[in-house]
This record gives sequence, C-alpha cells and structure tokens, in this order.
Amino acid sequence: MPLRPVLAAALGSAALLCAAVAPATAAPAESITVDPTGRLADDGTVTLSGTYTCTDATGPVFVSSSVSQESPNYRHGVGGTMAVCDGAKHHWENTGKVTSEKLKTGAAHVEATIMELRPQGGLPLPSFHAVQQQDVTLKKG
Repeated sequence: MPLRPVLAAALGSAALLCAAVAPATAAPAESITVDPTGRLADDGTVTLSGTYTCTDATGPVFVSSSVSQESPNYRHGVGGTMAVCDGAKHHWENTGKVTSEKLKTGAAHVEATIMELRPQGGLPLPSFHAVQQQDVTLKKG
C-alpha cells in the first residue's frame, strides 16, 4: 500500500481524536486551571490564562484553549503555548484573534487542555494530560 494514503488516514484519525477524545482521568499531579477573567480587545484579540502542572511527557506538550459564547457548539481556538512537564506549577497565557464571529464582553465559556504529541510507531498521536472547562467573564483589555 502506498505510504501517502496510509499517512493521510493516520493523520485524519489523529485529528478526530484531538476533537473527540478527552481523558477519562488525569494523573493527580496533572491539572490545568483557567483564570475567571479573560481580555477582549477592540480588534477581536482574546487573551486567556491560567496555570498548569504536568509530568511524564515524552513528546512536545501544548496548552490549548478555546472560547465560546451563546452557542456551546461553536468554539474559537485561542492560541497555544508550549508546556514544560516537570511537575511544577506554571502560568500559561494564550492570545488569538477571532475574526469569523464577533465576541463581546460578558459571560463566555473556556476549555483549556494540556495535550502531548506522543510518538507512537513513527507518528505523533495526541495524548491528553488534563482538561478544564470553566465559565469566565471577558472584559475589555
């Protein structure tokens, strides 16, 4: 079988896993928090932040975040930050510009995730360390 279709199928599967799979349980030493307030600039730039702790990473690890308002089925990705999984508590801050739909100040819902791209058989597959969902307030900033 040619390599290109196999690689495309594997990457497609990994993308589906990223969108649909959350960890059943996270190790007690691993966690992520979301600050109760996010910032929203006039040009649509959103800044979210919090803290995280993770351990036992063998591949690159990222803190990703998304925000939704009005419809929980439509989320805006807000940046991504490289994570250090040394067991210590670290601060994260993600910034991204939302252009497809105007966000407004006020109540919003944020999901933050610690996700590792763990090498499995030559392909990096997603492995989730922790997920946090939280209602926040977007303020001008």
